[in-house]
Amino acid sequence: MVGVGHVFAISDRVKDIIRARHPEVVCLELDMGRYAALLSRDENRPVPLQYRLLAYFQKRMAKQYGTEVGHEMVAAAEAASEIGAKVALIDMDAATVLTRMWSRMTMRERFKLLTGSVMGLFASKEMVEREVEKYEQQEESYLENLADQFPSVKQVLIDDRNQHMADRIRKIASEHQDVLAVIGDGHIQGVSACLTPLEVETHRLKDIRNAEPAPAATSEYTASYWYRS
Repeated sequence: MVGVGHVFAISDRVKDIIRARHPEVVCLELDMGRYAALLSRDENRPVPLQYRLLAYFQKRMAKQYGTEVGHEMVAAAEAASEIGAKVALIDMDAATVLTRMWSRMTMRERFKLLTGSVMGLFASKEMVEREVEKYEQQEESYLENLADQFPSVKQVLIDDRNQHMADRIRKIASEHQDVLAVIGDGHIQGVSACLTPLEVETHRLKDIRNAEPAPAATSEYTASYWYRS
């Protein structure tokens, strides 16, 4: 599994990993709707307010990192095509997830989420880096705090999707020998636990961001919480 963040300029490194590993199947943390939207860059789809706020925040952050939101997923699909691997979309339908999450949230959670989303519109690159560092240093406590603040969000947006993606990966792995999954780094720990006792090798976002780009001579065959999930 390759842990990514949707606003970081890591596309080339993701491609390097896929080319080097040469899996039979590349699984992406996407559903069909989101995959099609990424390929077409359609920004005019009708979506709920909370999703529009998140999308605006991600787009603004990605621009500061010199990339586009979700470009690492597009790059992963391109690398899969280069090596002749199949692409499997393993995430739950985003509209269903958002509807389910909103219906389960208490009024207190809804207010805090919308307030936090609005505040996030003014977040700087430096603030994002501090949150990423905090998450990387204390991943378990970070997730526990999320569960305390937003229990419904943690259950639906994280736990339910972890189980769904793990089930999809397990099924695909039963039919193919070498499977690589590109998912938000915030899902790595949870999906790995759901895949027990399967053997799982992970590439974490921290290491990917700090990795040196692959040498040009080998390029022919070489690849707050919301922006990591």
